[in-house]
Amino acid sequence: MRAPPPFVKTRGIGYTRRVLPSPCYIISDAHLGVASRQAELALVRFLRAAREEAAALVINGDLFDFWFEWRWVIPRIGYRVLAEVAAFADAGRPVTWIAGNHDCWGGAFLRDDAGVDYVLGTWRGEIAGWRTRIDHGDGLRGEDDRKYRAVRPLLRNPAAVWAYRHLIHPDWASSLALGTSATSRTYSAADKGEGLRRVALRDLESDPAIDLLVFGHSHVPALERSAGGGVFGNAGTWLGDSTYLRVDETSVELRRWTTASSQLLIREPRLRR
Repeated sequence: MRAPPPFVKTRGIGYTRRVLPSPCYIISDAHLGVASRQAELALVRFLRAAREEAAALVINGDLFDFWFEWRWVIPRIGYRVLAEVAAFADAGRPVTWIAGNHDCWGGAFLRDDAGVDYVLGTWRGEIAGWRTRIDHGDGLRGEDDRKYRAVRPLLRNPAAVWAYRHLIHPDWASSLALGTSATSRTYSAADKGEGLRRVALRDLESDPAIDLLVFGHSHVPALERSAGGGVFGNAGTWLGDSTYLRVDETSVELRRWTTASSQLLIREPRLRR
């Protein structure tokens, strides 16, 4: 697999960065809006601390339990976290945000005002020299996600998005979305992440060009090497936990952050293949 170009033109949304520097931090599934106030403030402190070391940041979906952009309005929930994300980008450090199933309606505000590279779908590129694929993970399991895959095109249909934006007041729209969310009742996948783990290990075996495959969505932190040598990682969640992935030229680490320290949980060294 050849090295990707630093940027790739993406129709309608400008350029997507395909090479991220080292060290890179990866977080996912904070679900601001149903997360506790303590969890939100912990994430604020984490992002401030990350600017001292991390050269890049990846948000692998569902930073918010609901995110939607109207022409002049955005949700107020999680404002401090979003401000820290923007400060990270303002410092000249790339921020890549892969849309999840709860925040797939982002757009110009995130790209132009917050300064993030907002990606719908799969991100492929290099992180610290690791040939990497990142997906949020929704809809990837077989039979378990069949019903969700059937309804997802409707949720992302341009006509449905237009109607939600223009026909429903933002207060009502936000209350409706947050009120119907099951996130607060299901902090982790019923299968404890096993379904996405199987998908990841299968995909690593079928595509040996991938060094690192990262999912989110299950809320189950993971770091595991496949039989072929590729590494599967899941950054976990900030709902009742505070785990993240750290990627540099020599290794991928699963870590848990506290105000006092960053605890190493698992480390997978880079293998030359």
